[in-house]
Amino acid sequence: MLKLNITNRNGELVSVVAAANQTLMEVLRNRGDVEGLCGGQRACATCHVHIDTAWMGVVGEPGEEEAALLDFSMEKQSNSRLSCQIDLLDAMDGLALTVAAAEG
Repeated sequence: MLKLNITNRNGELVSVVAAANQTLMEVLRNRGDVEGLCGGQRACATCHVHIDTAWMGVVGEPGEEEAALLDFSMEKQSNSRLSCQIDLLDAMDGLALTVAAAEG
C-alpha cells in the first residue's frame, strides 16, 4: 500500500491509500477526481494531472503519444501527465499531484 497526496479540482488536499500495481487513473476515477472516459487508451486526456515536480524523476516523463495528446490541452504544464499512463509502484509512496482543471 502507498499513500498519495492529491489536490483535487476543488483545491482540497486529500491523502489516499492505494495499492501498487494499478494505474493512478484507476484510483482517481474510483474517487471521482477524474473521468477517464477512454479507459486509459491515451485518447481523451480527461485524466490529466500535474505531478509535483519533486516526483517527476520517479514518475517519469510522458511518452511520445502521451506528450502529443497533452499538447492539445489548455492546462498543459511541464509536469503534466495522463494518470492512465502512470503505473503505481511502491517507490511512489508519498506521491504528490494536482488534478488538472477540466476542459471544455
